[in-house]
Amino acid sequence: MFGPAYAESVTLVALGDSLTAGYGLSADQGLVPQLEAWLQANGVEAVVVNAGVSGDTTAGGLSRLEWSLTPETDALMVTLGGNDMLRGLPPEEARANIAGILAGAKAKGLPVLLVGMQAPGNYGVDYKTAFDAVYPELAAEYGATLYPFYFQGLAAGNNDPAALRAFMQGDGIHPTAEGVAKIVADLGPAVQAFLAAPKL
Repeated sequence: MFGPAYAESVTLVALGDSLTAGYGLSADQGLVPQLEAWLQANGVEAVVVNAGVSGDTTAGGLSRLEWSLTPETDALMVTLGGNDMLRGLPPEEARANIAGILAGAKAKGLPVLLVGMQAPGNYGVDYKTAFDAVYPELAAEYGATLYPFYFQGLAAGNNDPAALRAFMQGDGIHPTAEGVAKIVADLGPAVQAFLAAPKL
């Protein structure tokens, strides 16, 4: 895992919005504590740092990047874009901001796991196509590892809103503790593989 230099423990900074911060959940039920517990239960000595701020857009994440990446940081996970989408902000703005985050991490020699978001169809085909393409295209451009869709583990690949509703809080946006557990069950192996991959 990260080679001999990181054999003991890895510090993964999770930069994100309310989905990372654990909105509406108790301190031990959010994404970060559940992911850290999953990693440790599966033999990965990792500390996951919660750098999630509810309401943050990709612009907010970019503005916080420098002070979020402490000297102890070994890797970065980025989960941003949901609030850009909810506000109908132009996909090209999200693209530019996420590109800035990936470039900043690359300049520090940090590997990045980019967690994708997907726009709903009600924004129109053009918006959805442009927004959804941001993540795979930037991951390829900057050499980041892509986890295609934050919610992909929630309903075993069924993205039908009715199927997802059972695992969402009343606002229909944020997962319940049970929903987070399902997300982590799918995301955890991807993070484990990401942390185990050789770093250039």
